[in-house]
Amino acid sequence: MPRIDELRIIARVARMYYEWDMRQSEIAKQLELSQATVSRLLNKSKEEGIIRISINVPKGVYTEIEEMLVKKYGLRDAIVVDSMDNDEKSIQRDLGASAAYYLESAIRPNEIIGISSWSATLLSMVDALHPLPKKRGVKVVQILGGVGNPSVEAHATQLTSRMARLVNGDAVFLPITGIVSTEAARDVLLSDASVQPALELFDHVTTALVGIGAIDPSPLLAQSGNIFSDEENRLLRENHAVGDILYRFFNLDGNLVHTGLENRVISMSLEQLKKVNRAIGIAGGERKYTGILGALRGKWVNILITDRFTADRLAKE
Repeated sequence: MPRIDELRIIARVARMYYEWDMRQSEIAKQLELSQATVSRLLNKSKEEGIIRISINVPKGVYTEIEEMLVKKYGLRDAIVVDSMDNDEKSIQRDLGASAAYYLESAIRPNEIIGISSWSATLLSMVDALHPLPKKRGVKVVQILGGVGNPSVEAHATQLTSRMARLVNGDAVFLPITGIVSTEAARDVLLSDASVQPALELFDHVTTALVGIGAIDPSPLLAQSGNIFSDEENRLLRENHAVGDILYRFFNLDGNLVHTGLENRVISMSLEQLKKVNRAIGIAGGERKYTGILGALRGKWVNILITDRFTADRLAKE
């Protein structure tokens, strides 16, 4: 076929497909070509520059930064939220709303959702969550014991229960404190029959929702009753801890920090979290930046939901 004739048929097929919204099978029938030929000609239209595809990304959508984060940190996905203000409360609210939207579209039958019991951002997420149609076999399991005073432990149970109602699933509680005074006390509590249903689900969680903490306690945690003494916080800093997930602390390179405090925590381990299909870290803001960076370097989460200010820093790190 002469070159001009080939270009003519390529252009004709491209117009029919992209401008007239015809299906490939319809084009093949009208032009008396095979569908394989139509597909080949459409590919040629891009190679010849006849068709040039450009994506007009809407304002407030940060696809390019998301792709950079996925590639740079080996993530499964990243969601960058267009928080208008760089203050912590605004970021928590905006991240919570985005996480709720993501979860509403992600839940499948037989999903086992693990939720950390104490995070302002997770509280915002549950506040923004819409009631979902019932799906078979969905469970919501508390993967960190209550943190702070007894009223806060009750609040952690209520958070798990409320989320289970919203997703139309069954709640499985971890009805004990998340941090105890000694390793021996932890071992006694872990052997209690009331905690076994939750512990047995840790290895079967399919979606985990966790906050990423900083060494300095959040205002919410400080109000609840700070769980670590000044001496214990000093010990964490001396060992270069920058953040935590489920009160398992790590340094800036993402390596776990061993101070003995981890032996007093009752929660899913980070090794278990790393095996979860969707391990979603939801955090943002200046105070949590180094903790988020350490979590990504350690690959403790595989999906990150964060604000645009933090995302931009992480992409340039």
